[in-house]
Amino acid sequence: MIIYESTKEQFVGDVVNELLIDRLYNSYQKKIGRTSKAEIRSWEHSLQKMSNVMQDDEIPNDAAVAIEFNIPNTSKRVDFLIAGNDGSQDHVVIVELKQWEEVEKVTTRDAIVKTYVGNGNRETTHPSYQAWSYAALIEDFNENVQEKEIQLKPCAYLHNYRKTDDDPLTDVHYQAHLEKAPVFTKGEIQKLRGFIKKFIRKGDQNHLIYQIENGRIRPSKSLQDALNNMLKGNEEFIMIDEQKVFFEEAFHLAMEAVKTDTKQVMIVEGGPGTGKSVLAINLLVKLIDQGLVTMYVTKNSAPRHIYSTKLKGDFKKSHIDNLFKGSGSFTEVDNNEFDVLIVDEAHRLNEKSGMFRNKGENQVKELIKGSKFTLFFIDENQKVTLSDIGSVDLIKHYAKQFKADIISCELTSQFRCDGSDGYIAWLDDVLQIRNTANMNDLGMDYDIKLYDDPNEMLAEIEKLNERNNKSRVMAGYCWEWPKKNRQDVNHHDITIPEHDFGISWNIENTWAIENSSVREAGCIHTAQGLEFDYVGVIIGDDMRFENGQIITDHTKRAKTDQSLRGIKGIAKVDPEKAHKLADPIIRNTYRTLMTRGQKGCFVFCTDPALQAYLKERLEKVTVYRREREEMLYLVDEGEGYS
Repeated sequence: MIIYESTKEQFVGDVVNELLIDRLYNSYQKKIGRTSKAEIRSWEHSLQKMSNVMQDDEIPNDAAVAIEFNIPNTSKRVDFLIAGNDGSQDHVVIVELKQWEEVEKVTTRDAIVKTYVGNGNRETTHPSYQAWSYAALIEDFNENVQEKEIQLKPCAYLHNYRKTDDDPLTDVHYQAHLEKAPVFTKGEIQKLRGFIKKFIRKGDQNHLIYQIENGRIRPSKSLQDALNNMLKGNEEFIMIDEQKVFFEEAFHLAMEAVKTDTKQVMIVEGGPGTGKSVLAINLLVKLIDQGLVTMYVTKNSAPRHIYSTKLKGDFKKSHIDNLFKGSGSFTEVDNNEFDVLIVDEAHRLNEKSGMFRNKGENQVKELIKGSKFTLFFIDENQKVTLSDIGSVDLIKHYAKQFKADIISCELTSQFRCDGSDGYIAWLDDVLQIRNTANMNDLGMDYDIKLYDDPNEMLAEIEKLNERNNKSRVMAGYCWEWPKKNRQDVNHHDITIPEHDFGISWNIENTWAIENSSVREAGCIHTAQGLEFDYVGVIIGDDMRFENGQIITDHTKRAKTDQSLRGIKGIAKVDPEKAHKLADPIIRNTYRTLMTRGQKGCFVFCTDPALQAYLKERLEKVTVYRREREEMLYLVDEGEGYS
């Protein structure tokens, strides 16, 4: 969808004659229906600057101009497009417009700068990267662009920004992005004109804007090939046993749903380590390879970022990020807009979307509406916030509302925790989540240890991490996560004074894979959905042991934690209800953290009584294991039961 389309000559005339804002407003109201003239006027200065740029006799009058092109299947909008021909090849120049006046370089992160946006200084993507990513997104999914070989040329124009010597905006740190999409600033109008005229020497004779706006959505061959090459030989995503069976079933069901144009919903239940995420990534790649418009969806940004990074491998500048979406991205989705949506961690879905939870109706409903085949991976025992509403019953409710066929199945084989569902059953018993038969039995060998000193636990995690960078420390959200000092690993957010222990919360989104992040702690929001070889878990003051019972205390959670948002208000009116709501959230949080390790889990508790209780439970495991080994020995020697 495009808000405004004209020739260069008409665009300049509309600006000069002060007609553009009214025409933009009327078009916006007709096509979207939600805007104000004040919002439209916020573009006026930028569009006036673009009018000045376009007033060059060498830019042909019949070049096409478009404003606010909404990239299909996304919420992304291209500010300004200019279409034409260089004499032999069709081109569309993409211009990302910014009113920024200054930026601050962010040296530790790729393509990230800090500037004043949204009433505060915030980190955001570099304008060059943003412009390039929009072009890449169109190239990857627009059939007309692919088949008609329309060349997209991105750039950025910061008309209020005046460069200085050693300017952070054009620092060598961003060189790779600047080469793909140059940035032009105040005083560089001639350079921007030169960039446009390099590609637009003749007018738009082939209706390029129309071709882009009406191109069928499908993944490009280059994207298919890139994904397949990235998956090959990547041990992170190898499927085994039951995973392969479910993969084949889900793949063929998805293909059939798209082929027959019938809406289907598949629900796959599975506990920690059943390989849900591995299945999801393999399905994403395979379905894209078949030409289906497929997206991987999670509420939590951590697995999206980590899995896309792992999938990229050495393809650092690839387009892979466009395939990974947050669950709040579908509030305005059309019916069957996508072929397939693969929803990981579906138990984490929310009702409303947006920063203020004021967008959309229900994420489960929106995901089913938006896709012909929607696949939900879910574990209801991993709900860790009050806003988590994802459930099998809710999915089935909305599937029936859309008259979708429902396929339900369960993954039971455990691939995490060294193949031991016995450990998870034991952990549920220990945390008093449910009574199980595994009071003293882990089922299989699993390295679980209690540490009386968190420094010793951290040292062991660091040592194990040297093997393959797959060991991390995590903590309950009982310490504040301040906005300040976020780039300072030496700043200790989590402190345990009696042990002279301190550690920072994770600094980067890549905490799970950056080797240097081993001395940072992750929380439930950065760890859920990921797996490691070994984890060290710090259980904070929100869980303690009294009179033979594990007690949870939501008042000990950090104020910056949004997991229990609204619980204080509930507690003032009905303390018992507040505890009833918060108790399973806290228990599930530690259950989730303590099942992130495939080979082992180490634990330190801030509550001495809880530490003693866990130690007692582990001693019983040791005794049980010893007795079982002795019995098996006697049986082998012929002294057992006849």
